[in-house]
Formats: sequence, structure tokens, C-alpha cells
Amino acid sequence: MGKSVTLADPGKHIGGMTSGGLGWVDYGNKQAIGGISREFIDRVLKHYAGIPKTEWAQGEGWTFEPHVAEDIFFNMLDETKVPVRFGEELASVKKEGTRITEITMANGHVYRAKMFIDATYEGDLMARAHVSYAQNREANSQYNETLNGVRREAPTGLGAKLRVDPYVKPGDPASGLLPLIQPDPPGKDGDADAIAVQAYNYRLCLTRNPANRMPIDPPPDYDPARYELVARSIAAAQAQGMTIDLTRKPNDPWRTTANFRLLKIDKLPNGKTDVNNGGWVSTDYVGYGANYASADSATRRKIEKDHENYMRGFLHFIATDPRVPENVRAAMQEWGLCRDEFMDTDGWPFQLYVREARRMVGGYVMTEHDCRRETAFDDSVGLGSYAMDSHSFRRIAHDGIVINEGGNMEYLKTPYPITYRAIIPQEKECVNLLVPACCSASHAAYASLRMEPVFMILGQSAATAASIAIDDKIPLQKVDIKKLQARLIADKQLLDPPPPPVTPPK
Repeated sequence: MGKSVTLADPGKHIGGMTSGGLGWVDYGNKQAIGGISREFIDRVLKHYAGIPKTEWAQGEGWTFEPHVAEDIFFNMLDETKVPVRFGEELASVKKEGTRITEITMANGHVYRAKMFIDATYEGDLMARAHVSYAQNREANSQYNETLNGVRREAPTGLGAKLRVDPYVKPGDPASGLLPLIQPDPPGKDGDADAIAVQAYNYRLCLTRNPANRMPIDPPPDYDPARYELVARSIAAAQAQGMTIDLTRKPNDPWRTTANFRLLKIDKLPNGKTDVNNGGWVSTDYVGYGANYASADSATRRKIEKDHENYMRGFLHFIATDPRVPENVRAAMQEWGLCRDEFMDTDGWPFQLYVREARRMVGGYVMTEHDCRRETAFDDSVGLGSYAMDSHSFRRIAHDGIVINEGGNMEYLKTPYPITYRAIIPQEKECVNLLVPACCSASHAAYASLRMEPVFMILGQSAATAASIAIDDKIPLQKVDIKKLQARLIADKQLLDPPPPPVTPPK
């Protein structure tokens, strides 16, 4: 669109989670993904042309190795001569009225522009520009929702079925809680929660190929006692007659109370995997990311290291501890980090999976009603389609057993439009900032919007709106929606949900 662009990144990689280990795309409905997001998938497909689909699971470009994703992003940037400047950590923001005029980095570099896009997971530019945002769960009553606020596991959930004792000395609350368990939060289900955030982890790229495999070393302070909860959970599952496996088998639903799984392992090309939280107790470091979004750089690095150390300890425990079934230990010992991935961080992903941090309170707040297609508006700039999927916020002691609080939210997988007002601030707060990742949504709606293809979609739409606003010399809030949509459609963005499939007559 003829504009000059600079990408300023605090780290030394591009692509966030897409190149940071999340190689199994959370696409929801493939027919809802267009524009540059679809172009990326098409480039993945071209890269792996000739490899049988059986060797890379989903096929059609929806699975990829982390380094391949980053290479594709760099190629796209090189083709359009967009400079990337690494090591640029935001320090301050200067505004004149409602317009950002410049931002200054910790290294002293100053950037001036007509438009700014905060494309981070944390929303630091948005926050420093004094744009309103939410950071935790709203009460259900705030937006008349049903999936927000505190959410203790239902009585029929796995925690209730397992009935794991949370106390150091079983049955004795005075002995204190086991490691990895927090006190039960006050209030009732559906109340606002101003403290916790849904769990973070790292999406690991592992291999069983001996030529490419590196060991997953335990953390320096590894103590198996820290993982007593894992051992008790396995014992409780065995007592219930559940099968215990490292991961699900092919065609085996991974959420079932008849089986107990410890990891979710999805196949990527060339014998690699995307490893995610896969069970009731797994790689999610539940309850320990609450201060991340508002923390300074040094504290964020510490939180990231704490998550890494938890995961290294968890994986070492399930590979070595005699209380873990032999089949699980043997299976885990086959896996290791990849020598040819994340080579500057010794095979460990560079990006913590920040599933949720700040969320803007913009011109319109998306809620679960929008995800359910209960509303309508004419300023769509893209589609979402993934389920409202929240990971747990806390692992708590409740009525004498351990339960996960805040998860169990996977509802609805149908395309829905995303309003332009969800990626721009209120006009009274800022007129030249777009926020496609920390977009304007309740926690319930963000549980669906937070997927990488949606961030790509909204990123394209944000940049397009910025270009039009520059050309027309107007605030972002005054952009002609029809003009914006026409350009997006010309650039293959999808704005209207596809029709539902037609059921053939019997």
C-alpha cells in the first residue's frame, strides 16, 4: 500500500508462537482463514511439496516445523523490504492529546510514525499510551455472559472423579498444601477475578530421531517432591481403572474420563512434534503467570525461566520416577529436544505461550454473544472460528480435593465476524494506535480470538486501516468501513462467515 514500515521487536526472533513451537495450527474452521494468513499456509504447503501427507499429519500447510515458519516470515519481509530491528524493548510513549507522536526504547532509539500497531501478546504499547484495558476475568454479570469469572471444575469433572488429596499429610489441612496447589479463591462461580490468568507453557518441538535428539535436562534444583501431585493423580487414576499413557492414541479422544494422559503430542513434518498441555496435570504451569503482563523485563525473564524449570522437572519426573507407570517412563525417554530447532536457546523455544495478558477495552468489546453469532454488525474485518477455549487459572484445594479452576470452556466452533471497533481504542483515548492481538474482548470471547491465525488476520486488517487513515488524514475511528472492507476483500481477506454445510436429503 506504499507505506514505510518498521518492525521493532524486544527479542531476536519473529513470528511469536507460530515460529515458537506452535506448529499444529489452531485453525478452527479452515474456510474462515484468508488473506495473508492463508498466504502463509500456502507457503508452508509449497515448502513441503512432495512429502506425503501421512508424514505431516494435517497436511495442506496446517503443520510445520518452527524454523520453517520463521524462514517463511523472513522471506515475506525480505520480499517487501520491511526492516526488522531486534533488541527494541519499549521504555516510554509520548502523546500529544490523543495522538502518539513517538515511542522510545530502552536502548535510546526513538521511533516516530503516523500510525502505531501494538502486535504484542502483552499490550505494553497500548498500556503506556493510556488506553483502557482489562487484565483478568470479568464477572458474568458485566456483559451478561455465562462463561466468564471464576469457574471451578464441575462436579462431574476429572478432578472430582480422581479425588486427589491436596494436603502434604493426606486428610490434614493443617499440614499445608502440596506444591503446585493454591488456596481456593473467594467468591462464587461467575464472580470477577482480579488476580489469576489462564495458564502459560512452552510448546515444545521434540523428536525421537537419535541423530537429531538432545536430552531434556532437569532444572538445576530438581526435586521429585515438587511433583507429588503428579504421582497422586496417577495413583488415583489407576484406582479408578483408567489407562495411563504418555499421550493419546490415534483416534482416541484426548479428553475422556476413561483415560489418563500426561501430554498432547501432535506430529509435525520430519519426525518432529508440537507438544502441548495434554491432561489434568501436564505442561501448563497453572497459577504462576498472574503477574507477567504487568511485570518489568527482569521479572518477566524470571517468570519465563520458572515456567521452563517447571516443565523440565515435570518431563524428567514422568521419564524417571518409579511412581510413574513403566510404559509412560519408557515412552517419555524416547523423546528429546531437536538439535536443528531453537539453536540459539539449546533447543528450548524462545517464546513463552502467553495465552492471555491485557485485553483492550476499545470501541466495542467482543463477548461470548458475538462468538455465538447472537449479534450482528456491518464492520467486519475478519473472522474467528475457534472454540471459546480457556486453560485453567488455578489448581486449588476445594472441599478436600484438588480441582482445576477456570478451564473447561470449549464451546462452539463456528465462524463469526470480528468488528473493526475491537482493534481500535476509544477515540477519546487514542486515534493512531491499532491493537490486533490484545484486542477488545471479554475473557470469554478472547478465549476464542486468541488463536494465531486470528492474530494474522487482524494484523493485516489493522495495517490496511492504518494505511487508509494516513491517506485520508483522519483518525482511525473515522475510517470509511466500506472502503476498508473493499480493500481487504481485494486482498483476499474473508469478512463474512461461510454458509453452513448443506445436509443432503436422506
